[in-house]
Amino acid sequence: MMPREHSIDWVLIGLWASLLTVGLIMVASASINFSAATYLDPWHFVMRHIVYLCLALIGALVVFSLPMQFWQQYGSVLFVVSLVLLIAVLIPGLGKKVNGSQRWLAVGPITIQASEIAKFMSVVFFAGYFSRRQAELAQGWRGFIKPVMVMVLISILLLLEPDFGSTVVIAGTLVAMMFFAGVRMGQFLLLVTAGAGLLVLMAVLSPYRMQRLITYLDPWADQFNSGYQLTQSLIAFGRGEWLGVGLGNSIQKLFFLPEAHTDFIFAIIAEEGGLFGAFCVVALFCALVARLLSYVNRMAEKNAFSAYAVFGFAILLGAQAFINIGVASGLLPTKGLTLPLISYGGSSLIVCCAMLAFTLRAQSEMQQPEKAPVKKPRKNLRVQEVLA
Repeated sequence: MMPREHSIDWVLIGLWASLLTVGLIMVASASINFSAATYLDPWHFVMRHIVYLCLALIGALVVFSLPMQFWQQYGSVLFVVSLVLLIAVLIPGLGKKVNGSQRWLAVGPITIQASEIAKFMSVVFFAGYFSRRQAELAQGWRGFIKPVMVMVLISILLLLEPDFGSTVVIAGTLVAMMFFAGVRMGQFLLLVTAGAGLLVLMAVLSPYRMQRLITYLDPWADQFNSGYQLTQSLIAFGRGEWLGVGLGNSIQKLFFLPEAHTDFIFAIIAEEGGLFGAFCVVALFCALVARLLSYVNRMAEKNAFSAYAVFGFAILLGAQAFINIGVASGLLPTKGLTLPLISYGGSSLIVCCAMLAFTLRAQSEMQQPEKAPVKKPRKNLRVQEVLA
């Protein structure tokens, strides 16, 4: 049911449309040669991306049509469904393994990445929990332990795939939401310290993660093996210089840089658009996150659930964009995360659009004037006497 009185934020829609447009253009530019060589069709990935884009916009309309009351009421059920999907991915025969990671469910010709659905549903679930249990969260350990245990369960399921990048993004987002909800500072610092310790422990105990850290510190030491992807990405940044080599003129996308249209698409943006083009994309993400955060305080006055959810989506989108850009530029160790709204990938595109549609709906409801309580007319005393 659509809200009767709209106040659509066209600035947010403009930022959203700009990032989707950049994504479509850059997916076409980065994938056309790879598509021609692999599938004998230069437009293979472009056409699929357009289909995903249409599905994402249809999904966004569905999300926008649902009131906040729906998400508050059924958020827990949908969260359980997302956990079931995370478990189903791990079942042999149901989950699809690609490059050593079992993260996808194959439904006919469509593949669904369960972790992307878990991102959306986790934020919605925790927003509902914090809006109901804010006092409990701020007062004692019981309200603190409950969400932490749920977060640990999500992290375990994601690490079993393994999907270390999504684990970091979801866990970081939920910790930020807990801080925003008013968790005690001592508990917050304990959680952050424990999380950082676990990250270090996993890196030390896992040989391939340790190798990634070593490669991150000096990718040129093994540039044709473990450091190949990062060095090729850095070469793309270097070739772009200030204004880039021009749209479509990238050399690195010609089978030098792996995952050029997915995880490392920002490197192609930097090569073809230069520092100026890369800065424009970063500015678009900063403006998008700032726009989402600008709603939070006003939403908190009317609907705490909407405020927590929009805050979570802002942190999640900003964190994932930061990690993707940081990996491509060599600022962070390599992680398999897409650039929101830009990289090729159906599940990520659909879920990111759903987050923004949710925000638009919450913002639209926030702008609706509150209805004054209807006063019942007082009955005439004489009528009461006659009826008596």
